[in-house]
Amino acid sequence: MDIMQIRNATQLIAYAGKRFLIDPMLAAKDAYPGFAGSARAHLRNPMVELPVPIERLLDVDAIIVTHTHPDHWDDAAAALIPKSMLIYVQNASDEAMLRAQGFTQLRQLSDTSRYGDIMLTKTHGQHGSDAAYAIPELAQRLGEACGVVFQHPDEKTLYLIGDSIWTKGIEENLRQYQPDVLIMNTGWAHLLGFGPIIFGMEDVLKAHSLLPQAQIVATHMEALNHCLVTRSALLDYARDNQIETVVSAPADGDTVTY
Repeated sequence: MDIMQIRNATQLIAYAGKRFLIDPMLAAKDAYPGFAGSARAHLRNPMVELPVPIERLLDVDAIIVTHTHPDHWDDAAAALIPKSMLIYVQNASDEAMLRAQGFTQLRQLSDTSRYGDIMLTKTHGQHGSDAAYAIPELAQRLGEACGVVFQHPDEKTLYLIGDSIWTKGIEENLRQYQPDVLIMNTGWAHLLGFGPIIFGMEDVLKAHSLLPQAQIVATHMEALNHCLVTRSALLDYARDNQIETVVSAPADGDTVTY
């Protein structure tokens, strides 16, 4: 499997002979204002340009959208992606949104999803703290965000966890699927007054403690105003904890292979 880091949570994954584009945020640098109510909201998003031409990103077999926050599915993606592209979404609400944008080949992820002979199993995360979800308006803003487990007889098992904090459910998923490779969104994005809404550095160590043989690919860093963990800080943390051999944080445009 090849995992090419594009920007933020956007990646190209080659798996069992097929190519998947994950969570496309395709706008030019500084296209959008910072997220209101979040850390460093004065900064504009995305903070960096795409490292490869958009045409290359669209040369795929399918797209997976873990949720429709604008850093995972933005206006540029809705405008630039062909309407006939096969797109996997997490639920009926996201399917309705993309269908209203003109997309026609939509599939909802489930426990039994497939692309050919590749199993694509939907998992659940929690995109913020219990305290944040206790406030109805904030719970609606955070919404649902899924993950996906990729499985194929000829490949290692890959768990793309998606936007989540560390929960008992994440632990259960790791124990159940025993993935060989994890993709973790580790930017430690912060909402003011409520703290992180995705993983940070310590969560990498937690994942390693549960699955010491798994390779961890850290992403969702250095592209958005509210993401406070950098690649260099995360890799320093991995070295300090003597897990650097199983942790990577590829730069935009770089590829890791397993």
